[in-house]
Amino acid sequence: MHPMGQKKLLRFSQIKSFENVLEYPENMPGNWNAFFKNQGPIILELACGRGEYTTGLAAMYPQNNYLGVDVKGNRIYLGAKKALDEGLGNAAFLRTQIEMISKYFLPGEVDEIWITFPDPQLRWSKAKHRLTHPRFLRAYRQFLKPGGVVHLKTDSPQLYQFTKTVIDLYRLPLLTQAEDIYAMDNLVPELNIKTHYEKLDIAKSSRIHYLKFKIEGELPVELDETLRTITKNEDTATIG
Repeated sequence: MHPMGQKKLLRFSQIKSFENVLEYPENMPGNWNAFFKNQGPIILELACGRGEYTTGLAAMYPQNNYLGVDVKGNRIYLGAKKALDEGLGNAAFLRTQIEMISKYFLPGEVDEIWITFPDPQLRWSKAKHRLTHPRFLRAYRQFLKPGGVVHLKTDSPQLYQFTKTVIDLYRLPLLTQAEDIYAMDNLVPELNIKTHYEKLDIAKSSRIHYLKFKIEGELPVELDETLRTITKNEDTATIG
């Protein structure tokens, strides 16, 4: 077997013994504060990869609980091991698909969501797989507390524009927008955390975009076709 394959298998087996990693767990809705052994807020990092935000925020804000969510166990291993090594009892990881996320929480159980450098799914036909698409926002809304916020940090101008379109079309409250966070006057400390993917600069945009917004209202399904049309036009214009 190729050494990389062996390494991946080793990590998959090791995370099974990590007390801060739950793989497709049963009976978790309503039990997250018991799991963290405190009553602090629960904050998710979706598609967390190596969990730089989960561990970075946990170190920065010890009064909160951070849960990184990803399906790739070999990536989760890196964040989970770091959390264990650094004694971050308020950082943990959930291995599952984002499509299944709402089955793990009760309504109002989650305070905030961070989406950091997700796959932008650049082809417009893949737009429904973008983690800020209304079909995902409807799922998040099921367990976000009223007034809970979503943060998007991305180097993809396309995903940034798409998310702004969603916010506008579905009339979601927009709290903060930044085309280039490092040009902001008062950059909040959490935006300084750099993920592995930010450092890679895959989009070659040299700009990191940020949006902070709330999910309120029903996000009417009948608007999804309008979004599809707008997205196709925007993406065609971007590519052109």
